[in-house]
Amino acid sequence: MNLQLNDKLFLVGGATSGLGKAIAEQLIKEGAQVIAVARTEAKLKELQQQSNRIEMVAGDLSSAAVLDKVLTKIGSRILTGAVVNSGGPPAMPVLETTLSDWDQAYKTVVRWKIALTQALLPKMIAQQYGRLLYIESVSTKQPVENLVLSNAMRLAVTGYVKTLSQEIGASGVTLNILGPGYHATQRMESLFAKNSALKGIPEEEIRKTFSAQTAVKKIGKPENFASLALWLLSPYSSYITGQTITVDGGLVKGVMG
Repeated sequence: MNLQLNDKLFLVGGATSGLGKAIAEQLIKEGAQVIAVARTEAKLKELQQQSNRIEMVAGDLSSAAVLDKVLTKIGSRILTGAVVNSGGPPAMPVLETTLSDWDQAYKTVVRWKIALTQALLPKMIAQQYGRLLYIESVSTKQPVENLVLSNAMRLAVTGYVKTLSQEIGASGVTLNILGPGYHATQRMESLFAKNSALKGIPEEEIRKTFSAQTAVKKIGKPENFASLALWLLSPYSSYITGQTITVDGGLVKGVMG
């Protein structure tokens, strides 16, 4: 299927690793132009070597200065869509958390996404077209063990996106959330390590336990996740908005998963 993304401009956060990188790479394959944002400039340069369609902004999107750089990079061009994505808060159980952890988790997971959305939205509404795709977690439907900060804060993003999608539904701009389950990323490796340390079980056993929780009995591939992301970023998804879709190999057991 031709997703009609050729020469369209997209912003991708967390573009040098995991799911963000997979999405950026597939956008390039579809002929799109990508503004890739990530903290590490060296990794961005490695990504940029793949294609002359990649522009880069090094820095943390939660920073107002970096957001200004992104807006400057976009300039007067038409931004077709944005992948709102970055790493999550550290893994820990509830009783290990402090109020400082909660304050930082709000900044890490929620605040910058609102700031970015508010910065991009007026132009998208004016052009009567836009795709905003938020990469959150399967924890929007089912809590993940030892990830209380993510479990709580990502639900705040879900409420924000759902509300906004209702308010601007007729504008031509769609907002959706993808909730990844267990995929082969650095984030998952850190979660395996945390659970291994807490339970005194080898990481390989933890990995098998996580795989067994899914219906398909395996960890997902980032490129498969990215294929759905690209469809949601395309014109074909115009009748889908305000949705939280889990990509989890059947991990969520509830009928609304």
